[in-house]
Amino acid sequence: MREKTERIVREWSDSCDAEVSIAVLGGAWKPSILTLLGEHEVLRFGELGRLLQDPTSRVLTRQLRELEEDGLITRTVYRQVPPKVEYRLSELGVSATPLLGELTRWGTQYAEQQRSSLNRVPSPSE
Repeated sequence: MREKTERIVREWSDSCDAEVSIAVLGGAWKPSILTLLGEHEVLRFGELGRLLQDPTSRVLTRQLRELEEDGLITRTVYRQVPPKVEYRLSELGVSATPLLGELTRWGTQYAEQQRSSLNRVPSPSE
């Protein structure tokens, strides 16, 4: 578990447990990484980068490390030339997929409502 996650789990009150979820699942690309691994089961670094439409290597590496440290994904290194590394969801990561589905559903509804508001033509009396 990452130091940040451990501190949140240990120190924050039970009334803030949603913040634990956000700390673990939130971040650049994390929900997308977990969703793609749920869909494809196993992906290599380059495949993830292409499917995510090329985040920087540094950002993708950091997000993968955090997900691994928090126990949501597993990283398998094959000792060969060139090196081969595969990522997959851990059991804990699989357990997060329903939550990601709900976040996606909510995000879609929210975005649609906001787009409707932005695209609404004001009436002459407004």
